[in-house]
Amino acid sequence: AKKAAPAKKAAPAKKAAPAKKAAPAKKAAPAKKAAPAKKAAPAKKAAPAKKAAPAKNPFDKAFLDEQRALLLEERATLHEQAESLRAEAEALAFDREPGDVQFDDESGEGDTLAVERDFDLARAAQARQTIDEIDAAIERIGKGTYGICEYSGDPIPKERLRAIPWARERVEYKTRSFR
Repeated sequence: AKKAAPAKKAAPAKKAAPAKKAAPAKKAAPAKKAAPAKKAAPAKKAAPAKKAAPAKNPFDKAFLDEQRALLLEERATLHEQAESLRAEAEALAFDREPGDVQFDDESGEGDTLAVERDFDLARAAQARQTIDEIDAAIERIGKGTYGICEYSGDPIPKERLRAIPWARERVEYKTRSFR
């Protein structure tokens, strides 16, 4: 009787082998992995729908007027800074007398002046770049797209726009560019 039992087990084992042949049905399991991809696809489809929704600006006229005033004020300040830094950099370059060159090279002061000049020029360039971003933000106010994230189409929170009035994207998209 004990021998008969193993024989019965052997027969189902042979049936298990054809079940393994049916393993291609298990290969359909990776199709289940494709199913989560389908879940991701509708999420992507939802994003364009969000882009279409904020076609009209989510902010009222008073907020937009306040932001325009902030942008213009910041633009004027940065323009003055850029001009001042540029003038300072030029002064560092031209105020040196020819006899000072040897002394400066020996003492290292020439290098310090060159570094200061380069630093001033870099800060002036950064100010001009921010001015360009401010000009683009003012243009977006005119087009009715100010405060709408360029990546997601969602409104940028007012707190962010008050902190950085020329912001083009929501914080979560800006931080992705730093990774």
